[in-house]
Amino acid sequence: MERVTVAELKSKLSHYLREVREGKSFTVVSRDIPVATLGPVEVADWDDLDVIPPDLRAPGLFEPVLGHPPAGLPDAAELIRADRDARDERLSEIVREALGPRRDKGGGEAE
Repeated sequence: MERVTVAELKSKLSHYLREVREGKSFTVVSRDIPVATLGPVEVADWDDLDVIPPDLRAPGLFEPVLGHPPAGLPDAAELIRADRDARDERLSEIVREALGPRRDKGGGEAE
């Protein structure tokens, strides 16, 4: 049985499902630890399987999401931009601190 990593399986799921339909089986590993087996379903008679339809009366299950988000919620894109800007600024500070002593030790400009 071939081994496939979780990342590989996620990135090429359609490929592996085609392989399974052709009868192949795979051991799914996460950090070299086997976590699952992916293989063809063995059913004697497909007609014996019961299809359970969804309960369309279940509240909220199939209702479309309409309208805009409620007022007062932060904008996700703005939060991401602010976080990135803060990280960029912190990285600049770290670089300035690390290079600061080197600039003062004779590697700088002539007077």
